[in-house]
Amino acid sequence: MSDVVKGPASYFPSIEKTYGRPIADWQAMVRAGYPARHMDLVALLKAQGMGHGHANAVVAYTLAQDGLK
Repeated sequence: MSDVVKGPASYFPSIEKTYGRPIADWQAMVRAGYPARHMDLVALLKAQGMGHGHANAVVAYTLAQDGLK
């Protein structure tokens, strides 16, 4: 049985392909924006050219990883 990625991380291959940067780069931007509200962090990524849905997925995943959500 293969491991199927679900949730926000399921967007990561598309994000890397679309924007040409690894997820770790985007997560570093999110973390550099701490402390901030979820939607402020989404706006930060959108200002760098990322679409809303992708930005929301990266922020949600990063906040969850860091125990902030």
